[in-house]
Amino acid sequence: MKKFYLDTSIWKDYFEDKKDNIKPLGEFAFQLLKKCEKNKWKVLYSEITIHELKNHYSDERIKQVFSSFKDFIIFVSISAEQRLESKELALKKDQTHSADILHSILARDNKAVMVTRDKHFEVLKDIFQVMKPEDIIFY
Repeated sequence: MKKFYLDTSIWKDYFEDKKDNIKPLGEFAFQLLKKCEKNKWKVLYSEITIHELKNHYSDERIKQVFSSFKDFIIFVSISAEQRLESKELALKKDQTHSADILHSILARDNKAVMVTRDKHFEVLKDIFQVMKPEDIIFY
């Protein structure tokens, strides 16, 4: 079974139906979620995802969106060991947020593909496999 851990930026693309100059980023996020649902793939998220989303959206909005995908979206817990590892790696990986490292560790430990378009994750690709939503949609 395939599993994907969506970075908060992908959720924001979906929530806001974002577009850049050429790409329909919100549509890519939506199509990825629909493909996961259709193929019975799992989408993972954590308390960090919720915390980061709360900086931009109300609790009601977050619950509303996540409840739309309740059949295949799974909450993953963060262990004390994972938190410690992320802090240690943050000291070694310059200019990388510890939250991004923790997202990466959660993806790795849950054998999930990290889905992001955030360039900060490039320095972490030794920890996990990374793809953009459109890479998975057309995969």
